[in-house]
Amino acid sequence: MMFAMATSFAMLSLSACGDDDDAPDGGMTNAGRAAVAVDLALPSGTKWADRNVGASSKTDLGEYFAWGEIATKSDFSWDTYKYGKASDELTKYCTDSEYGKDGFTDNKSELDLNDDVAKKQWGGKWRMPSKEQIEELFANTTNQWTTIDGVKGRLFTATNGNSIFLPAAGEREGDSPATVGSYGIYWSRTLCSDTPCYAYYLDFYSQNAGYDFVGRRYGHSVRPVLLNN
Repeated sequence: MMFAMATSFAMLSLSACGDDDDAPDGGMTNAGRAAVAVDLALPSGTKWADRNVGASSKTDLGEYFAWGEIATKSDFSWDTYKYGKASDELTKYCTDSEYGKDGFTDNKSELDLNDDVAKKQWGGKWRMPSKEQIEELFANTTNQWTTIDGVKGRLFTATNGNSIFLPAAGEREGDSPATVGSYGIYWSRTLCSDTPCYAYYLDFYSQNAGYDFVGRRYGHSVRPVLLNN
């Protein structure tokens, strides 16, 4: 079934986006101010951004990040990963000593604010989505594979007619791009506690969409959410 692309977006005023920061706009950066917070009528009140981190528009692919890193890079491998040089040598975000360096654990299962690229690059109450927020998105919207302005991806449409478009930006493994135009992979801020070398993500291709978990070292897209409290 095809769904028409909705063109109405709900942009929050700067005063509504503030957090505990002293700045009048909640400490948002220029990138955070440029993004539109789209009301998808979600039960939690969470709003999703209209673009990826590093993107200048909703169809721009944006940048890629390893899980828990706040800057993009050219090589996505264990050699360059900030929090461990192998899947069993983690130095942060580890809930099982078998995966920690020298038995390390900290029982952290969600990214700290300093390691959340949406918070660090956009400021205010922008965050990477949690696994629960991704589940809420799927439960309260319909989605379809489509092409907008020549860019392939998935359009998530809410009951209120608003929508967000997630480009099929592919991923980065090592120093090579992969599956651009055929696959979309978007990080959550939630660790896979049972296997802490993995983290949850939203993924899709032309035939299906869902969520799963994958190795933290890979370079994936980030679509922020705006918290309502």
